Amino acid sequence: QVQLVESGGGLVQAGGSLRLSCAASGRTFSTYAMGWFRQAPGKGREFVAAIEKSGGRLYYADSVKGRFTISRDNAKNTVYLQMNSLKPEDTADYFCAAGWVVSTSPAYAYWGQGTRVTVSS
Repeated sequence: QVQLVESGGGLVQAGGSLRLSCAASGRTFSTYAMGWFRQAPGKGREFVAAIEKSGGRLYYADSVKGRFTISRDNAKNTVYLQMNSLKPEDTADYFCAAGWVVSTSPAYAYWGQGTRVTVSS
């Protein structure tokens, strides 16, 4: 089992940047694929980005491609989401997730509690 804790959310103006972090407990972090999802008020959970266990392959939603970058540091048990050129429509609660197979669907076994990102226009 793994526990996930997100951080780095906040309020930023449109065009700004934020870096989200997701720290995982346990010594098996490198055996999990990791994903980031978001949920805007009144909407369903949406895929943002995912990364394979080794970090070899990356996946992005079309809406964030070219602006967001997912990465991981297995030595620090942490996955990151660098968000640049933020838009008001990026406003949402952001969740990280861990699973045994990388996926763009929310088919992950473990989830964090989320961190809120608000982008003002």
